[in-house]
Amino acid sequence: MDRSGSHVAETALKSLAMHLQDEHAHSIIEETLKSICKVIVANPVDVMCNCYGSHVLRSLLCLCRGAPLDSSDFHRAKPSQILAERLNLDASQSNRNNLSYHHPVFSELSKFLISGILASSRKDLRTLQTDQYSSLVLQTALRLLVGNDPELLQIISILLGSNKENVVEGNFIPMTVVHDVLNLTKETAYSHLMEVILEVAPQSLYDEMFTKVFRNSLFDLSSHHCANFVVQALVSHARDQDQMALIWEELGGKFRELLEMGRSGVVAALIAASQRLHTHERKCCEALAAAVSSTNVSPRCIVPGILFLESYFSCEDKSNWNWPKGIKIQIIGSLILQAVFRFPSEFIQPYVTSITSMEADHVLEAAKDAAGARVIEAYLSSKVSAKQKHRVVLKLKGHFGELSVHPSGSFTVERCFTASSLSLRETIASELSAVRNALSKTKQGPHLIRKLDIDGFTARPDQWRLKQSAKQLTYKEFYSTFGSNDTKSSRKDSFLADSSKQTSNSQGIKNMRKEIDNCLDSTALLLGKSGLKRCSEKEEHRGEKYAKHVMVDDISKRKNKKKNKKNQVASEYTGPSSKGAEIAAKPFLSTDKTAKKRNRSNRPSKASKKLKP
Repeated sequence: MDRSGSHVAETALKSLAMHLQDEHAHSIIEETLKSICKVIVANPVDVMCNCYGSHVLRSLLCLCRGAPLDSSDFHRAKPSQILAERLNLDASQSNRNNLSYHHPVFSELSKFLISGILASSRKDLRTLQTDQYSSLVLQTALRLLVGNDPELLQIISILLGSNKENVVEGNFIPMTVVHDVLNLTKETAYSHLMEVILEVAPQSLYDEMFTKVFRNSLFDLSSHHCANFVVQALVSHARDQDQMALIWEELGGKFRELLEMGRSGVVAALIAASQRLHTHERKCCEALAAAVSSTNVSPRCIVPGILFLESYFSCEDKSNWNWPKGIKIQIIGSLILQAVFRFPSEFIQPYVTSITSMEADHVLEAAKDAAGARVIEAYLSSKVSAKQKHRVVLKLKGHFGELSVHPSGSFTVERCFTASSLSLRETIASELSAVRNALSKTKQGPHLIRKLDIDGFTARPDQWRLKQSAKQLTYKEFYSTFGSNDTKSSRKDSFLADSSKQTSNSQGIKNMRKEIDNCLDSTALLLGKSGLKRCSEKEEHRGEKYAKHVMVDDISKRKNKKKNKKNQVASEYTGPSSKGAEIAAKPFLSTDKTAKKRNRSNRPSKASKKLKP
């Protein structure tokens, strides 16, 4: 519990962790750890409530369970990471929630340590619940036990105040402790502990906590500066649509009050949960728009008002509220709008009207702000029409060069380019070509120059236009040929689809686009020699038509090949096989060795060297 001594203890534990790779040393390490655990179990409260002892004890728990000692998954997670998980923005969320060590190195020792700590500190349970450092130890212990439901049920029941030794499903929480638990959630340390409890609780326990403890108290807890984080965790881990319906009954009509109180995190959690569970999506969009706008406020203020939530809701006369100058866009407002623009386009028309009505100066200012740039990127990646996207892109015309050298603006420029028509793409490339030297010196510059082929545009603008035109034609042909059925089925099945499936589908589409781009590069180079000699418009048209047919024919061959491969897999793997599933799950246009050889044989090496940008 001494500062210097804690560093020595940490170093010793890290050394033991390194020696775990040697199986012959396990018995010696176990004896050493057992001696340490016995000392801690004899007097756990003092160690847990000490800032240095707490950190050493958390490392010891990780070592016993075979987890990394310095992993943020088991120590205190960053608020930004927690927020990203709750808003479905963290790709590692499913991995984090499913972290379990079914074969810990010293399972009996970790069980002895955790149960011994709780048994020895029963009389000091309230201290452990409300102390900042002991709460961190308990949070680590809970996260390490994910996947071990019996132990989780026993420990969580104790932390909720139950005195029963053998808990029974449906009766984990006595009604006598419900009021006490609600009051404890308003304590800082216990609110953090409760967030983790809701994160790791088995479904049966979560359902009982939802029904017995939190139901009919959600708005009261949401109004509290500490307890509102518990409500966010409860909403973020709602298991099904029925629970979401009960949550909506209590909070659905309170968006304006929550935003006025500064509880925007609760609103964000509700929006993310509706998206994840595919329920109340339209109602969420309507409720948020109604909370920001009113009879006296123009709908044009919806997006700016959400970007500057604190400034907007602190203004008494919102009809005279103006875009604040020199103030950074709030992260929570940015995250809310990013979530909103992932909804179907028919749900978000008020937001589309608002963002397309923004002044050009405000759009530019937002693009230069890291949080604002993410909102513009989310809008350009949404399902709204190309015409509506172009209205926002045009507001940045004349400033693409300025944005490209900006750390956050460069990503916006790339997204604008992807969402633009051929004429707009040429405008963007022209503006970036003017600042090419300055752009190449930035961190993101080389990627942007390569992705948009700025050098190719500068050296051979006609061929660049031909290549971009061929890309757009190929994308259109591809989606009309292969994408329609998938698109229709994905829309029909979206009600049942989870976020992980949506992520894999979008990743598959990205891979397809990359492969089309690669094939188009080789096709454009094939046309390079003859393209430089062509002068008439008729010949250029022939080249464009040839590029289109080459690519469509190539993709059709791949489609037929993939179908044959899938039929072969289905016949070979009639039963559930991991290998069969792996083969069947490969992307539609995954490039094999034969395809690579074919592309190489069709690509003249000399022309490639000469015309490579």
